[in-house]
Amino acid sequence: MAWKSALFVLLVIQFVVGDHGRKKAGPTPVVIWHGMGDSCCNPLSMGSIKSMIEDHVPGVYVLSLEIGNGIVEDTTNGFLLNVNKQIKMACDIIANDTKLQNGYNSIGFSQGGQFLRAVAQRCPSPPMRNLVSVGGQHQGVYGLPHCPGNSSTLCDYVRKLLNIGAYISWIQDTIVQAEYWHDPMNEEEYKKASVFLADINQERTVNKDYKTNLQKLNKFVMVMFGEDTMVQPKESEWFGFYKPGQSKELYTLQESDLYKKDKLGLKAMDEAGKLVFLTSPSDHLRFTQDWFVSNLIPFFNSAM
Repeated sequence: MAWKSALFVLLVIQFVVGDHGRKKAGPTPVVIWHGMGDSCCNPLSMGSIKSMIEDHVPGVYVLSLEIGNGIVEDTTNGFLLNVNKQIKMACDIIANDTKLQNGYNSIGFSQGGQFLRAVAQRCPSPPMRNLVSVGGQHQGVYGLPHCPGNSSTLCDYVRKLLNIGAYISWIQDTIVQAEYWHDPMNEEEYKKASVFLADINQERTVNKDYKTNLQKLNKFVMVMFGEDTMVQPKESEWFGFYKPGQSKELYTLQESDLYKKDKLGLKAMDEAGKLVFLTSPSDHLRFTQDWFVSNLIPFFNSAM
């Protein structure tokens, strides 16, 4: 009977150690990327979001990306640092964070939404599980109406340069918003000159890794703001945009070549139930805490 006692002890030890291991692992970490004119650690924006996630997902590790050295540089880089350099910096930060090595969920706000999508496409290790894009402009913008808070001076500067010529090479290389500027009046110039958006949207050549990597997501959640007065057109937040040659009539994701030709695997993801389309009945980034908790917190559950 001694062998039965020994087996029982081993089973108990395995159960206790296994249970301890699961508790130690905790919920899937979350990576946040802020929008234009904001910073990683503003207590009224990303700081509040970080706390909200921590409050509703006990024990979760939340990393709010800081692109640069300090809050001022992080904010300025949201206007003046080449997006491709920012993506590389973000990928390095994520890759070097030991708490993210087993995978993470992500949430990007406004331009942070398409930036985190680029991270998913270009940097598959460590793996991104769920991507939540809150007002991200995945087909770009055609207009820059206003900027938040203390960023109005920089915003005016950027707007003037965009009016001069968004596709002039030095503006493309320097001005963040030019890099996802999508002119429906001149689609060919956009496809040729865009150094960021046209690349991640497979407008010139098809990068098979982009498609493969994006399809590894469990869920790709896109939030559109129903009363958005900042993003033109707001349908870009769901991959919609203006039909070529004018700026009034729109097409949906499902009507686009990106979807029909499945350049990014979005059609396959849609058919597999991996795409989630949500609407916040508010202006840009003006969601309520209750809406955020009810609609987005579930995607930070490690079981999804």
